[in-house]
Amino acid sequence: MHFIDTHTHFCDEAFGSEQPALIARAQQAGVYKMVQADVDSREREPMFKLCEANPGVLFPMLGLYPGSVEKNWKEEIDALQPWFAKNPVAIGEIGLDYHFSTEFKQEQKEALRVQLEMAAEHDLPVNIHLRDATEDFVAIIKDCAHLHLRGNLHAYSGSSETWRELRKYADFSLGIGGVVTFKNAKLPQVVADVPMEYLLLETDAPYLSPTPLRGTRNESANIPLIAAKIAEIKGVSIEEVARITTDNAEKLFKI
Repeated sequence: MHFIDTHTHFCDEAFGSEQPALIARAQQAGVYKMVQADVDSREREPMFKLCEANPGVLFPMLGLYPGSVEKNWKEEIDALQPWFAKNPVAIGEIGLDYHFSTEFKQEQKEALRVQLEMAAEHDLPVNIHLRDATEDFVAIIKDCAHLHLRGNLHAYSGSSETWRELRKYADFSLGIGGVVTFKNAKLPQVVADVPMEYLLLETDAPYLSPTPLRGTRNESANIPLIAAKIAEIKGVSIEEVARITTDNAEKLFKI
């Protein structure tokens, strides 16, 4: 079986210099490709270097994470431009996050619009981070329908109805991670409702470890635990989950 982790953060400080071991454990678990999410200019250079050192295995995204949007957001956006020469596979992770603060709410919305336009200009998918800002996000995506966007909603926590509403304006898949294994989570119902052709596997490592590892540091090698839960929900084999989600990821990110 082959799996793809469509959202992970190997250059997060939680991993230190353990990247070779992380990659080896992932590949031993059948996770043969891993897409690295961009956050801001602080992590970007080491992340791209790591991807260049592991061609065909690690793939970079490029973007400004909403939690990193501050007054200097335009400078951060300008800093993205030279990195397009490094062939990122998506614009991400980008989006809206009002969970901890709405201080830069307007700046987040402006930064998101600019990056959605970048994705359309460069014909790249978008990787979306969305937390406690669904109404504003739907409004922006509706207003950007003319861009014909495609991408995935990372760590999706909304309803299948919201996903269907968003799909009227953009071709969105859902990134399914460890939360699907949590007790009392609502995500299993969404997974049951959404066709497999729109599901992707992800870890968001080092965050959101699946049960029974919840509370520990997550890593790409845990993808089979997420796949197994999806197989249980869908009533199919884990081999089928691996085949379909891998195909979905390869098509979306062109990897």
